[in-house]
Amino acid sequence: DREWEENLTVELLLKKCKYTFPLIMVKVNGKYIPKEKYKDTLVADNDDVQVIHSIAGG
Repeated sequence: DREWEENLTVELLLKKCKYTFPLIMVKVNGKYIPKEKYKDTLVADNDDVQVIHSIAGG
């Protein structure tokens, strides 16, 4: 859990949490957010944000 901030976007949240892995998927309240929308997608107080790391096997 993180403390919510006003005007927090998905992009800023990922930076604050130090997510640097290139293959991630983000969902806000169960809705997939495309990478190109990270900077425009606001995270409201009490939103459920999931960051999922994609891992390839072989």
